[in-house]
Amino acid sequence: MGDSLYEMSVFAKVVASGSLSAAARDLGVSTAVISRKLAALEARLGVRLVNRTTRRSALTDEGASYHEACVRILGEIEDADAIAAARRIEPQGVLKAALPASFGHLHVAPLVPQFAARYPKIQLVLSLSDRTVNLVEEGYDLAIRIGELEDSSLAARKLAPNRRVVCASPDYLKRHAAPRTPEDLQQHNCLTTTELHMNWEYKGPDGKRGTVRVTGHYACDNWEVLREWAVAGVGVALKSTWDVRRQLEDGSLVRLLPGYDFGPDVAIYAVYPHRRYLPAKTRVFIDYLAESFGPEPYWDQPQELEKTARTGRRATA
Repeated sequence: MGDSLYEMSVFAKVVASGSLSAAARDLGVSTAVISRKLAALEARLGVRLVNRTTRRSALTDEGASYHEACVRILGEIEDADAIAAARRIEPQGVLKAALPASFGHLHVAPLVPQFAARYPKIQLVLSLSDRTVNLVEEGYDLAIRIGELEDSSLAARKLAPNRRVVCASPDYLKRHAAPRTPEDLQQHNCLTTTELHMNWEYKGPDGKRGTVRVTGHYACDNWEVLREWAVAGVGVALKSTWDVRRQLEDGSLVRLLPGYDFGPDVAIYAVYPHRRYLPAKTRVFIDYLAESFGPEPYWDQPQELEKTARTGRRATA
């Protein structure tokens, strides 16, 4: 196996450098050694890979196909070596991360002290903004994004689900009857994110999906403002559970239509530029977030949401 890999690496070097003599110089061996290794590889495979001339080497059709496979295999071996080496090295350096403002404030910033204690040589720079940053151009190592991912040039790892609930304050519900079906929302003042009328998707208790068109008098593209309006009794809001967990627990918001799942099936992701391997500082931060959240994050504990849906009061152990 060792000889085979060396022969493959010699072949890849010949292709990259354009001639046997150039490959020999790059590898620090004689041209005769390169020639023997290439001949041995061709004899083992039973095909000619390279047409040799005195000045240049040209790939045959078989050689072109084999070269593509060699580059992939050798790259994967290099990646494996780099990953193994990175795990032996203590993560360090400056790590820049862009986070949605509310989510970063509520659920990432509180994790920093423990992360800092675990990885004291990482210097963490967090940017809390709802603006979508260009990671490469702006020099960010990663970002957290919530919803559907549109940029296919980025690698992504799911950190947690993004479940949503329809909710309103007890004061609002004193003045307006609680909706019994999604269609009843058409009779309510619904708080929206961009336009004064929007379509809210849902899945019913029977598993069937539907859409209800809601309207209202107030719209805002800031999640915190919508939450504050809902708490103040302005209207009905469709909110992520991570955003209103505390309000559902203390009773300032009540979950409505608990038998329905609202919103498209989206999640919370860490996104980062495609690379052969992740720098250790980026990898451990993403691992730490995934470990802290997981498929059933603390803000989504079923017993808490069921309790608040029924009573509007915080569940007790």
